[in-house]
Amino acid sequence: MKPARLRADVLAGLTTSFALLPECIAFALVAHLNPLMGLYGAFIICTLTALFGGRPGMVSGAAGSMAVVIVALVVQHGVQYLLATVLLGGLIMMAFGLLRLGKLVRMVPHPVMLGFVNGLAIVIALAQLEHFKNGEAWLSGAPLYLMAGLVALTMAIVYLLPRLTRSVPPALVAILGVGLAVYLLGLPTRTLGDMAHIAGGLPAFAWPDIAWNLETLLIVAPYAVIMAMVGLLETLLTLNLTDEITQSRGYPDRECVALGAANVASGLFGGMGGCAMIGQTMINLSSGGRGRLSGVVAGVMVLLFVLFLSPLIERIPLAALVGVMFVVSQQTFAWASLRVINKVPRNDVLVIIAVTVITVFTDLAIAVLCGIVIAALNFAWQQARELYADAQLEADGSKLYRLHGTLFFASTTPFLNLFDPANDPAQVTLDCRHLRFVDYSAIAALKTLRERYSKAGKHLRVFHLSERCKQMLKRAGVQHD
Repeated sequence: MKPARLRADVLAGLTTSFALLPECIAFALVAHLNPLMGLYGAFIICTLTALFGGRPGMVSGAAGSMAVVIVALVVQHGVQYLLATVLLGGLIMMAFGLLRLGKLVRMVPHPVMLGFVNGLAIVIALAQLEHFKNGEAWLSGAPLYLMAGLVALTMAIVYLLPRLTRSVPPALVAILGVGLAVYLLGLPTRTLGDMAHIAGGLPAFAWPDIAWNLETLLIVAPYAVIMAMVGLLETLLTLNLTDEITQSRGYPDRECVALGAANVASGLFGGMGGCAMIGQTMINLSSGGRGRLSGVVAGVMVLLFVLFLSPLIERIPLAALVGVMFVVSQQTFAWASLRVINKVPRNDVLVIIAVTVITVFTDLAIAVLCGIVIAALNFAWQQARELYADAQLEADGSKLYRLHGTLFFASTTPFLNLFDPANDPAQVTLDCRHLRFVDYSAIAALKTLRERYSKAGKHLRVFHLSERCKQMLKRAGVQHD
């Protein structure tokens, strides 16, 4: 590795590690867990996915989407059941990758991707507003002005420093610079230590202390499946986004296996479950992190913070981290999606808006699934409308229909309405040279049409079927000549 590349990855990893801390602590607290569980999970998952995953430059850790899934489990059954859930969820992720199902991310349309990015950008920004509270009450007066001023100063450094030099990541300079200023001036603002004390030892191996029986499996399995699906979805979408930013190609199946193995390790060493983190990934990429080393440095630094550097790290002002995350939110949002609203089909605009809104008010998995369903229904509707037939009477008195389009569940009714068995001549021919049969509904529609002509005492002949269509009809026992 070239020295310049090595230096860039190390500095990017260090910057990312600072951004990992408050997020992982906050997500652990959301899930009613010890903050160290979030930090151990971040160390294990970030390091292992960086080393063995399929997308260098992408950062994984104890993610908020995973934390929300397991809150009810922790409250009702305790931490040991959570660790078992993380373990089982990791195995499901590994199976997903080993079965080479990562390619399913190709089924996510671009408007859904835009909605996913915009929704997460808004979620990242809204999450920072919690730091403007003291307990349940919003800050006011001098504390509010100081917090807002430090946030603005941090953002200004991040935006303006690249105009002077690009030798160091601006986010790193902003965090350290604002932190040093607060310390030297003795400014009374909240620090990372006010969220939680992060001093601890090395994570220890411990098999989850639960009864391994069918009853336990029935409790753990639903949470594990949801956790795995949410984690895989967020990871694969973030991988796609990283591919676009770096203009390189990642390997989704390898990333799924690595993420699953990392979650298994996290569960066995007392950590939370996790997946790709889009905010931290954006920080890493914007700071120059492109190789595996950047993710390894970020993960290892989190552990070093816990073991040796907690007194210093706990002095970092939250305002500096909030400012960096606000910048990340702004840079993550796909502003180009606003400029194309009047230039793309309204259905695609609906998908972008729907996924964005649902992501903000529910969660990523539901939002993306809703977006895919909307896009799929729109595609089916458009394809159904494109089915048509050219009809003509032949010299021998028969009638020829030349069909064009795709025959599937959404187009069967328009297909049947193209024909007039009662008034057509005794011999009718269907030319299917330009017709594609897609599913069983298409076969059923052809069978229904043949029956209608048969009841009218007329013969329907079908020809120019593709070999695939012939095989489908043969398996279904439908005559086609």
